[in-house]
Amino acid sequence: VQLVESGGGSVQAGGSLRLSCAASGYGASRYCMGWFRQAPGKEREWVGGIDTSERTMYGDSVRGRFTISRDNVKNTLYLQMYSLKPEDTAMYYCAAGRFELCYDDSSSFMFWGQGTQVTVS
Repeated sequence: VQLVESGGGSVQAGGSLRLSCAASGYGASRYCMGWFRQAPGKEREWVGGIDTSERTMYGDSVRGRFTISRDNVKNTLYLQMYSLKPEDTAMYYCAAGRFELCYDDSSSFMFWGQGTQVTVS
């Protein structure tokens, strides 16, 4: 199983970015797919996820600004980020879930990507 994130970079506050996560060797359409982030010196934080019924859920700090979607044909997960803030600066990780439904707990995810850095100044 391989999860490869892309789309990270540097952006000014108020800007937008879209992250992608390409999944291979894994039936991504049958499980929840999620995003987490981790800033230096901080714990890993739940960003959000999308379940097999295309229902999305988000962490409190990003709800209303971030949108998660998936393309099951391309086996790709997306994270569209709007109105970015300096506190959104972190390494963003794609994760593949153990279940059809999403839970905001890292233990409910079994595969992880290497991460892509997002820096907001």
